[in-house]
Amino acid sequence: MSDEPQDPDLDDLKRRMDGAMAALRAEFGTLRTGRASGTMLEPVQVDAYGQMTPINQVGTVNVPEPRMLTVNVWDKSMVQKVEKAIRESGLGINPVVDGTIIRLPIPELNEERRRELTRVAAQYAENARVAVRNVRRDGMDQLKKAKNDGMSEDDHKIWSDEVQTLTDDAIGSIDAALMSKQEEIMQV
Repeated sequence: MSDEPQDPDLDDLKRRMDGAMAALRAEFGTLRTGRASGTMLEPVQVDAYGQMTPINQVGTVNVPEPRMLTVNVWDKSMVQKVEKAIRESGLGINPVVDGTIIRLPIPELNEERRRELTRVAAQYAENARVAVRNVRRDGMDQLKKAKNDGMSEDDHKIWSDEVQTLTDDAIGSIDAALMSKQEEIMQV
């Protein structure tokens, strides 16, 4: 073990910031925008065989047309449970059962619901920003410890600037994704 001060692991910080962005994209995928998307059903859990199971593990989710989703349930005995899970999910979708296929017509969003969804998207983005700031704080704490262990002022400044640049890039990506999602939601 050497007595050299430890440089911060920028790759790890970047990976963690990218993880926050990936989580944000996943959350954005669950928001309804008036168009059908298979990711809308990802948060729906079905009580299948005694345990909660994601809907894509009990059937095939398809998007046959822009305003329609279908779920082809593999086990006929699970159709009613899948329908119940969709009704209770809070997505505001009214399933129509046709044998083992459940059709989910996506209703047009009204102006009030669109505004509400943009606020939800903004909250998701703020959570991602907080996660990025927490990663930044961890990086700065690593730098502070390295400085106490003998890192030079110049190195400390260089590394601090690197961590701040990573943070600014991540926050910029989050803001761009939010703007894009809000435009998508408000599009009629």
